[in-house]
Amino acid sequence: MRAPHRWAVAVRRPDGVIEAIRHELPRLSSRSWAARVPFLRGVMVLVESMQLGFRALSWSAQKAGDEDEELTRGQVVTTMVLAVVLALALFIGAPVAAASFLHRFFDQSSIAFVVIDGLIRIALIVAYIWAISRSSEIKRVFEYHGAEHMTIHAYEAGDPLGVGEVARYSPRHPRCGTSFIVIVAMVAFFVFLTLAALPLAWQIIARVVLIPVIAGASYELLKAAANTRWLAWASRPGIWLQAITTKQPTSDQIEVAIASLLAALNDEERDEVDGRGPVAVGALQAVYDPASD
Repeated sequence: MRAPHRWAVAVRRPDGVIEAIRHELPRLSSRSWAARVPFLRGVMVLVESMQLGFRALSWSAQKAGDEDEELTRGQVVTTMVLAVVLALALFIGAPVAAASFLHRFFDQSSIAFVVIDGLIRIALIVAYIWAISRSSEIKRVFEYHGAEHMTIHAYEAGDPLGVGEVARYSPRHPRCGTSFIVIVAMVAFFVFLTLAALPLAWQIIARVVLIPVIAGASYELLKAAANTRWLAWASRPGIWLQAITTKQPTSDQIEVAIASLLAALNDEERDEVDGRGPVAVGALQAVYDPASD
């Protein structure tokens, strides 16, 4: 969970106890002037989100007993670089190669190449997410993903953070990273369409070089879509795709999500939540890692 001034993670240990860790982390905009610049801030938020995600996975793996120690900084950086390289190969290299091959047999126009490339990329994204969702481990992750969204829905609606109250909400949320992925694919399609006249080699280079530009523009569109009614359509494909990336969680998983949110709140926000009504017992009984700030 990421709150304005803190981020937190919660897990249910093998002994059944919920354990949480939290770290102070002021808004990115208060730590860097660049994070206040439209388009540039989207790239910075994306990089920070990746870093926090790997730190969260490292800590949770440690508490689950899968690793003796947390991942080192070098291991995290290596994993992130490898993930980026594989993503570029799968979602940029593969669509370009396939579109280039199919382009020989169909419409020879440059626009046709971009259209084929874009359609293949979107199909690969959906197919990849669906394929990993077949894994029982990833299915469980997607259930926790749903619990996270439902808890945020309840918190933003001003409801008590009890399991029953949270369970009434949808596991889909318009500000989800899934929506961001879909918007990136959509923005990339239209950006690359304007570059259709370029030679193939330059188009491949442009697809890599323009990643920060596309990510920044996609962040601004996602942010606007969450707050502007007439732009809400931009979030709908991501909401549809969340039928795969979010699943209905169990009560135990909802308790963990609530514990994570409580850990991310400051004292004033926590008092406000307590004033709403009963909070899930399991979340209240969560213990905190000594490494918490």
